[in-house]
Formats: sequence, C-alpha cells, structure tokens
Amino acid sequence: MKVIKLNAIHSTNTFLKDLSKNTILENFTVVVTKNQTNGRGQQDSSWVSEPNKNLTFSVYLNDLQLNISAKKYLNYAVSLAIFTVLKQKNIPNLAIKWPNDIVSGNKKLCGILIENSIQKNCIQNSIIGIGINANQERFSESLKNVTSLKNLLDKDVDLDSLLDEICLELKNQLQFLSKKKYQVLEDNYLKVLYQIHKAMMFKNAENELFLGIIRGISETGNIIIELENETKKEFGIKEISFA
Repeated sequence: MKVIKLNAIHSTNTFLKDLSKNTILENFTVVVTKNQTNGRGQQDSSWVSEPNKNLTFSVYLNDLQLNISAKKYLNYAVSLAIFTVLKQKNIPNLAIKWPNDIVSGNKKLCGILIENSIQKNCIQNSIIGIGINANQERFSESLKNVTSLKNLLDKDVDLDSLLDEICLELKNQLQFLSKKKYQVLEDNYLKVLYQIHKAMMFKNAENELFLGIIRGISETGNIIIELENETKKEFGIKEISFA
C-alpha cells in the first residue's frame, strides 16, 4: 500500500483522478491530507473539514473488474469497512444511512464518495473518498445533525492509526467482493442500515413529505420504500431524502 501524505489539497479524489491520468498508479494507492479545502460529497455537495482535525483521504483501486450491475456491493464493502472499525471503538447507535453515510443516532460521522471509471460495462478502477469527523468539536450552524468521534468518545483520536485500521478493514471487506460473496455483503449491510423496517418521514424531489418504511435495496442500488398503501417503490439518490 502506497500512502501519499499532503499538507493541503483541494480534494483528495480530484488529486488521485488527475494523478491517474498521467501516472500508472499501483493498486490501493492512498492520498491523505491534513487540510482538504474543497472536499466533495454526494450530489455535488461540499465536505467541510477543519484543518488538522479530521481524517480525509482517498483510495485508488484498479483491480476490481466488477460488472457495473454489481456496483452496489462495492458501496457495501466500503461502508461496512468504516462501520466495522468505528463499531470497535464503541460508538453508540452506529448505523449506515443509505447510501453510505455513517451515523451515530441521527448525526453524521462520515461521508463517502465513490467515483468509478467504467469500460464495457465493467468498473476498471475506482476512487473512494472518505471523510471522517474525528477531532473537530464545533461545526458550522449550517451543518445540521453532525458530530465527531471526539464529541462521542470525549477524547482525541489518532488519525494515522485510524487510517491504518480503515485501510486494513477495507482490504478485508473487498475480499468478499473479489470472491463474489455478494450475499454476505448484502446481509451485513442491511443488518446495520439506518431505520430499516421502521416507519419514518421522507421527502421526495418535489419537497413533498410522505410516510414510508425502508424495506431493502434494489439490484441497482436504489432504496426500496413501502408506502402507506402497502405498495413498494424504488427511489434513487436524487429522488428522496430523509425528512
């Protein structure tokens, strides 16, 4: 595993993407920075991180050879790797919030951005961006329902050790992917999915509120919601949000 450490960078995902265009990168190249000035999240959102306080890094994978129809299992593997490491630290009420936020209760601890390069219906390489709120104690008022490991554990977390632990567990989870043990990943993901089988409020793309129950994840990675009339409907990431 090659680790590139940077004091400051706009985005570790963008840095790896640009680097891969001009350099032959070895599998599992990691870029980590103390200060990510323009981090990116799902749906073009920004990831705001206080310098020197949090763990922001990206991992380059080039040996996946994963059919695009199975891409949700990559998301499962990455989410479960982080969940497993944080669970060992006794974080309370830990869960994976679809598609891949890690939360404690209803407060976000970690965000993941996976960017795939696809050729002939196959994922050739993937850049996995991970941002974990580690030692930051205060957050902007514009960020709702956010917390950190320090706020939950009442102590600082060693960022280098946390990086090593997550990379090791990520390799473990990716073994299930390479061996096509998709059902193991599916079962483990659904076991810890936030609010699964509980009635809760959602908001659709038109900002309309509705009551529903999460019943699972579709083959394409969409969330399956049971509506009040007992029918089930799939929603993509841009079509639904948690109210």
